[in-house]
Amino acid sequence: MNQTDEKSTLRRLLDARYVGVLATSKADWPYANLVAFAVPDNISEMIFATPRQTRKYENLSANPKVSMLIDDRSNDIEDLKEAVAATAIGKAVEVEGPERDRCLAIYTARHPHLHDFAHSATTAVFRITVEKYIMVSRFQNVVEITA
Repeated sequence: MNQTDEKSTLRRLLDARYVGVLATSKADWPYANLVAFAVPDNISEMIFATPRQTRKYENLSANPKVSMLIDDRSNDIEDLKEAVAATAIGKAVEVEGPERDRCLAIYTARHPHLHDFAHSATTAVFRITVEKYIMVSRFQNVVEITA
């Protein structure tokens, strides 16, 4: 698979999935959560929202380094051979002002059912600046894609 095919496979995966597993950490303890995410045309960023009164928000405030796992598994035994998983590695920052508006537009276009949640005063909107994706397919085929 060449770089164009790899990016195409990654883009299809990102477009097909609405929820990923966000990993944060504080004091060296990892913490994982399901989050709804959106990815603009440029795969170098991911957007998600979270209430400010959460452990996830506390972790993000203490340590912006995150990873997000997106996969296409179906909970079938064939997933070990057939599933594709991508881990985005980057830094998350809470966005404000015009940048928040831009990110909210992308997020709510992908998740219109979350409009009220995303626009709530108690909700923080984060943008992950993705450094790279590590994509695994066919159980052991691992490629790194620079965002």
